[in-house]
Amino acid sequence: MPDPTDTPAVDVSTFGQRVRRARERKGVTRAAAAARVGKSYEWWKAIESGRLRMPRLPMLMRMADVLDVHSLSALTGDDRVTAATYSNAAHPALQRVRGALTTYRFQTTDEPARVTDLTTRVRQAWLLWHGIGDHRTNVADVLPGLLADAQYASRALDGTDRRRALAALAETYHLTQLYLSFQPAPELVMLTGDRAMAAAQDADDPHAIAGAAWYMNHVYRDAGEAHEARVELAMKAAELLRPGRGQEDTARHGLLHLAVALSYAKIGRTGSAEYHWAKADAAARTLGDAYSHPYLIFGRGMVDAYQLTMQVDMAQTTSAVQAAGDLDLESMPSATRRSFHAVEQARAHSLAGEDVAVVHFLRQAQETSPETVRYNLFARSTVADLVESGPAAIRPSARALARGLGVTV
Repeated sequence: MPDPTDTPAVDVSTFGQRVRRARERKGVTRAAAAARVGKSYEWWKAIESGRLRMPRLPMLMRMADVLDVHSLSALTGDDRVTAATYSNAAHPALQRVRGALTTYRFQTTDEPARVTDLTTRVRQAWLLWHGIGDHRTNVADVLPGLLADAQYASRALDGTDRRRALAALAETYHLTQLYLSFQPAPELVMLTGDRAMAAAQDADDPHAIAGAAWYMNHVYRDAGEAHEARVELAMKAAELLRPGRGQEDTARHGLLHLAVALSYAKIGRTGSAEYHWAKADAAARTLGDAYSHPYLIFGRGMVDAYQLTMQVDMAQTTSAVQAAGDLDLESMPSATRRSFHAVEQARAHSLAGEDVAVVHFLRQAQETSPETVRYNLFARSTVADLVESGPAAIRPSARALARGLGVTV
């Protein structure tokens, strides 16, 4: 006879109660959450209290994005609906990259790749990621072979060459993590982040550890880890660096303070966010306006661009709109980054309900790097919303964007 204790518990909570739990777990106020989806405090409160019914799908997607909820079922209670399912944004090469991550070479007599050749291939892969065109597709073409060769070299080589191969492997995992971002495979993002940190630690390389900590901060944030874990990781990695020793240490030290600033901004701790942003700003000023890290892209442009992200996350609407108008992305040597931050400019104007500006910046982002926007959750859900309920004057432009993003409307 079946044991009644084996029956899974049924979540009988309401939509509003689930939203409230997700918001409190995220650590944001009603006012901040409401502002980031372009609604009032009263609207959000009415949602949580049950006075308003569940909103339409595009707004649900925006709420899930703000609350860092990967599965819409966590809000709706319906396991058949997930953010990944709605976005329909799986890249064609996802299964190939997944296979490369879970394929293991146990015995081989092949000579490992030379470290200098491996490092050159990693640098070329970074150029593909930051370059103009379909960067995700281009990187997916080289990742399987690069992963296999870097993994094998890190096992087969000894001494200094092995440590250098491990550092190259950590960077390869960073590239893989970036490819997997905004894909319906969150478990692989966690896997690559963890493997990158393990390779960096085995390399005993403070620079590699700092890079892994930057990317692990994104993993932790997307997984809903508490901000304390993200801050602790970044600050421990920063302690291994010596900012006065050279550009690499200064840039990575500033990057880690930027990671901490973004973590605090996500939960509305304005003073802490601005303190650590100032540390990143000081590093950028020390490096000079012309400096940009070859693949991490840390520099003046990145620090300014992420200040806008912080202002949006803290629902500082007036400051965010002003910053969006002042932000000059042309000098940033990465089409992928320019496109991402153009989406952030759109997010700023979305706070203010300025739909014409939202469409302008999303179109600019799409022209700069189509695959960056195509897999961006905010861009996809916002375009769907504008097609359905935006002002009549911009609906044709919104429909054109939707076709470009592959959003069914």
